[in-house]
This record gives sequence, C-alpha cells and structure tokens, in this order.
Amino acid sequence: MHRVTAGDWTRRQFVAGLAAAGVVAGGGVRALAQSTLTGEAAIRELMEGNERFIAGKITSFPEDLKILKEKTVLKQEPFAAVLACADSRVPVEILFDQTIGHVFVSRVAGNIVTPEIMASLEYAVAALGVKALVVIGHTNCGAVSAAVAAKEVPGQISVLYQHLMPGIRGAKGDVPLAVKMNAAYQAQVLRESSTVIAKAIKNDGLKIVSGSYDLGTGRVTLAD
Repeated sequence: MHRVTAGDWTRRQFVAGLAAAGVVAGGGVRALAQSTLTGEAAIRELMEGNERFIAGKITSFPEDLKILKEKTVLKQEPFAAVLACADSRVPVEILFDQTIGHVFVSRVAGNIVTPEIMASLEYAVAALGVKALVVIGHTNCGAVSAAVAAKEVPGQISVLYQHLMPGIRGAKGDVPLAVKMNAAYQAQVLRESSTVIAKAIKNDGLKIVSGSYDLGTGRVTLAD
C-alpha cells in the first residue's frame, strides 16, 4: 500500500491547539476521558448495534433526551469514532443504534481524510480517548462513482478527487469495489500519516477498521 504522510504544519497547529486547551502535558498527548472498552469491544458494540438496526429493534432513541440533559451538557465520552460519507442516507448513530455522546462522527463526501478530518479524528483519539476508528463507505456513493468515471463537476467538487483517486485506481471501473477500496485506503491514511494515531495504536490498543454500508439492507460489513 502506498505510504501517505500528512503535512507537519497541520500537525503542529493541531498539537498547539491541544496545548492551549490544556490537553498536552509532559511533551505528550493525554486523553481527558477514556472508555473502559478495548478496541475490539468497541467495534463489537457498534456491530451489535447495527444488527439491532437491521432487525428493527433499535434501543437508543428512548434514551436520547434523558442522556442529553443529564450526561452530555458539559462533557463527552464517546467510545468510538466514525468517518462516514456526508450522504444523507448514511445516518451513523442510527445505523449503529447508538445514542447521544457514544460516537464521535466526522462526515465528508466520499469519507475521505483531509487535514481537517485528520485533526478532528486526532482530537477524538488524543482528547476523548476513543478506542476504535471506523471508516465506512456506502453503496451507490456519488462521490466515488464520479471519481471512477472522472466526471467533470462544477465548483469545488473536484477537490474530492485528489483524495479519492489514490485508493480506487485498481478498481478498473467497478464502483462497488472502489467504495470498499476507498474506505480501506482512508483507514490506511489514518494509520500511517498521524503520529498521534500511530502512538495510540501502539500504546493504547486503538483499533482502526474499514467497511461498507449497504443502503438496501442496512448492514455494515467490515473488511477482513
């Protein structure tokens, strides 16, 4: 897999911001809140929630208002972070049957890792102590389809292509395959281009996986 590196300038800005917020101590980054779950357990909790969603037995909504009022006004303690597409048909908390404060969600067309997305997920790891990062693509993704077809697009939409093309070159026009390849590639970017995330993988058991969401069945399938 091609190795990707993030810009030092972006990383320095992020760490400086953490220092200003009192998150950095002793030259390292400490988590302000840690989930008691392991990385494997965090992934398992998400996938069990997806099974409830598929079965039409979601449990999260009755809890939402109560939890919002009592537990999440002053702080958040998510156990996992998810990078998903901005597509309106991919409601992350619902498809994993998770309530307010459980999942730190970053969404952008094509579920790509930009400097801003990287900074957001580094924050989830360094400041919030999430134990798992999940990158999910989805069927019928317009951003991936456009990149595969190399379509001309208006405005700034083509900016997405530079982040999508490295991961889908081997798809040879197969959009469903490209969706899976892109999610796997973006997960690899997270592993390889962030010292914050790499340290958490090594020292704290952070788990990073990729997968895809089927709009028709509602099922999330993780990559092997």
